[in-house]
Amino acid sequence: MPDVDGAVDDARALVAQWFPEARAAWLGGSVVLGSATPGSDLDVTVLLPGPPAPYRDARRFRGWPVELFVHTDTSLGHYVRRDVAGGRPTMVRLLGRSAVLLDTDGSGEQWQQTAQQLLAAGPPPLTGDDLATLRYAVTDLLDDVTHAHDAHERLVCATLLADEAAHLLLHGSGHWWGRGKWVARELADLDEREASTWRSRHEQALVTAAAGDVSLLMAFADDVLVRHGGPLFEGFRLAGTDPSETPQSR
Repeated sequence: MPDVDGAVDDARALVAQWFPEARAAWLGGSVVLGSATPGSDLDVTVLLPGPPAPYRDARRFRGWPVELFVHTDTSLGHYVRRDVAGGRPTMVRLLGRSAVLLDTDGSGEQWQQTAQQLLAAGPPPLTGDDLATLRYAVTDLLDDVTHAHDAHERLVCATLLADEAAHLLLHGSGHWWGRGKWVARELADLDEREASTWRSRHEQALVTAAAGDVSLLMAFADDVLVRHGGPLFEGFRLAGTDPSETPQSR
């Protein structure tokens, strides 16, 4: 298990060496959250006064794999707002659940506090076309699983259904959602909030689907749909965009 204090020291040295002009920097990710593994990296967000930010970079430092998220105030605000609108708190969490490595002007603490408040508040629940689109996606995947041509096709569709149903459950409830390991973690958070068993149901649904039995997964998805307005196919309609009708800038 990586040493948290050692990781913070290494990340602080990294910032001093690579970003002497930085206004602020934060270490986030698994090392700080207490869920690090031997393969964990250092997720370091850096605030610069201006260019060459913003950019993302992957390097190594003192044996650590390092993910760098280098921003200006403007770009950091953009990604934080995008997180909230999309319900997936990648940058918000990197700032809000972090160790401040550098803070030359108070911006390190200010951004951390703002992100903490956003994390606690959660995203706005899905409504309108966004909610309808996810309901339609889950409904359509249920049909794909039911009528799959073979076991491989069924498993591929079942995997997508598990992901989209969890997305609808979480974001539709005004809760943060995520991909990969964050599906399990956000479901656990929702269970803590609601005293529910969504995470264990999701886990068992995946295990049994992998073994060829999709009944638990379909029941999970059905219950998620009922919670958020029911299946949606007939009547689903979204307006499209015709590029020829969009004014072109010159």
